Amino acid sequence: MRKLALLVGCTLALAACETTPPPPPDLNNPLLAPGFLAQASSANQFEIQSSQLALQASQNPAVRNFANVIIADHTQLGQRVAALGASAHLPPPPLGLLPADQATLDQLHAAGTGYSFDQAYQQAQINAHQQAIGLMQNYAASGDVPVLRSAAGEAVPVMQRHLQMAQSLVLTPPPPPPPPPAPPPVGRSGERG
Repeated sequence: MRKLALLVGCTLALAACETTPPPPPDLNNPLLAPGFLAQASSANQFEIQSSQLALQASQNPAVRNFANVIIADHTQLGQRVAALGASAHLPPPPLGLLPADQATLDQLHAAGTGYSFDQAYQQAQINAHQQAIGLMQNYAASGDVPVLRSAAGEAVPVMQRHLQMAQSLVLTPPPPPPPPPAPPPVGRSGERG
């Protein structure tokens, strides 16, 4: 009986030692690494995807040049943050855009091409960079993983430069269509020419 009690006690002790799976990461808290990585990754992908769209939809050389800068810089930023996250043994962020970024990208697709697209793209870039700067500044000040805090702080000047570039884009509306040609003069009856 004593052996049975000991066996039951050991079994219960082992059962108590089983670990419960950790709770899913909080993707809504941008001061914890999983939330920061999810939001930063989505914002970064939005910048790249919207700028790739700009290369297709815009004929404005200034917009196209800006889009190329955004693609190059955000590709580098994304790779750096992903490498730092991996070095800190953090799981990679979810692939794809968060709903708000996807909705803005969908609006850009619906904006068409030319001047109407350029206006929508410029405003989307201004809004996205303002939000990203806030995200990076907050995480750099109070984030939970030191290497990511450092990377966030280093990203802020790049994003501030992008914001200034977006704000200073010169968009020129297309010229108005030419007026229709005037009808030829109608001669009065009975007049000689």
